[in-house]
Amino acid sequence: MSDVLLIDRNEAVATVTLNRPQSLNSLDVALKEALRDRLAELATDDTIRAVVLTGPGRAFCVGQDLREHAATLASDVEQPLSTVREHYNPIATALATMPKPVVAAVRGMAAGAGAGLAFLADLRVGGPSTGFLMAFANVGLAADTAVSWSLPRLVGQAKAAELLLLAEPVGADDAHRIGLLTTLVDDDEAVLPTAQELAARLAKGPTVAYAQIKRQLLGDGFDAALALEAQTQEICGATEDHRNATEAFLAKQPRTFRGT
Repeated sequence: MSDVLLIDRNEAVATVTLNRPQSLNSLDVALKEALRDRLAELATDDTIRAVVLTGPGRAFCVGQDLREHAATLASDVEQPLSTVREHYNPIATALATMPKPVVAAVRGMAAGAGAGLAFLADLRVGGPSTGFLMAFANVGLAADTAVSWSLPRLVGQAKAAELLLLAEPVGADDAHRIGLLTTLVDDDEAVLPTAQELAARLAKGPTVAYAQIKRQLLGDGFDAALALEAQTQEICGATEDHRNATEAFLAKQPRTFRGT
């Protein structure tokens, strides 16, 4: 198993750790592929009855690895955002349709696709350092990782539009107040143990019923949302705004958008 993703099994709970703390657990191809494949395996593993998703270090996950993505843009590939169809959509589907409860232990920042991963968990535990940032528009992109589906369901259409369009960070207290966090603990060090305790409790419950409840809550429109995200990201990924904003972000320079 790749070191970029760790799986720890404790009785009926599997803790899935995004393990790139040196890059704030950003999602490069290796991590996306490992996460996609391991989630699919956990979904069919009858010995696992609940899953915890977490990331070590200063951030839960800051989303796409923009340095790797900038190299993809520079290579002039025909569809630089093909990762949405190849990686993010399958990962989102695996989390949303996981036939067992998923708990996200969100310590530190969850941004972009990283926030999307947390939103697809059934329950989210955070601490004082927890924050969320819908960072997509900051680099000239639309939403992906099912954020266009999950975020309005968590906070409502109007708030989702505000968070996506203004792309401003949301701190732990506000995240808990508006529903991005299910549980807020007082100590960052308690975030993961609390999430694991919650998952262990769920693992002792009626997991067949839980799976059917998740099916009910998924409702209609999930597949359509993913298809639209892939299409819109391909459009955005081909713009000069996206290329220039990505380069400016990495160079820590001001971003200028021209609508092209």
